[in-house]
Amino acid sequence: MELDYSKAEGLVPAVVQETGSGRVLMVGFMDEAAFAATVASGEVTFFSRSRGKLWKKGESSGHRLLVRSIRTDCDRDTLLVEAEAVGPGVCHEGYASCFYRELRDGAWVAREAPAFDAAAVYGGGR
Repeated sequence: MELDYSKAEGLVPAVVQETGSGRVLMVGFMDEAAFAATVASGEVTFFSRSRGKLWKKGESSGHRLLVRSIRTDCDRDTLLVEAEAVGPGVCHEGYASCFYRELRDGAWVAREAPAFDAAAVYGGGR
């Protein structure tokens, strides 16, 4: 399970893809402890760069990510996590995916409606 954490200050990017559809839900970062916790628990755990600590997806929202497979690229410095999303969405802004905006005519436009009330789930912000 050796990964190369040396290129990004002890972290590797982790792209989370929805099982079945292949839709990209979010991208986070894992250090060795977050990766180990993800493997051990079967739930996606990240290292929060802003808070400087581990956080399991869904610990405040209840919208969890259950691991179905984990792959790495040829350099072993990036992860692709296939996961089942439990809950209406993963985005702290209330969308099913963090990638809900699309560039159209030079402007970022929401391409879908929110999946849940982010203020109700996160208490007005994150």
